[in-house]
Amino acid sequence: MILSERRTERGLLVTVCDPAVLGETFEDDGISLAVTEDFYGGETVETEAVVDALSRASIANLVGTETVELAIEEGFVDESNVLEVEQTLHAQYLQL
Repeated sequence: MILSERRTERGLLVTVCDPAVLGETFEDDGISLAVTEDFYGGETVETEAVVDALSRASIANLVGTETVELAIEEGFVDESNVLEVEQTLHAQYLQL
């Protein structure tokens, strides 16, 4: 998975995506999801690094079936809050 971490005014922003979706745009029912290098680009990492980053994140944006399913399995995202956009999954995570 591709992971990036950025410090913001609101805490740690984590983005994670499946390698296959980086650079793609998905559209469905008026929703357009662009998985740009500028926002989602980062380091290719193993699942343990993703879980660690999500555990520290204040905000997370997740794209791709493997990425979102991992976030569900690890309890960061509730499956009922996942969007299916064209052929991929998208979820956002906010730690209050």
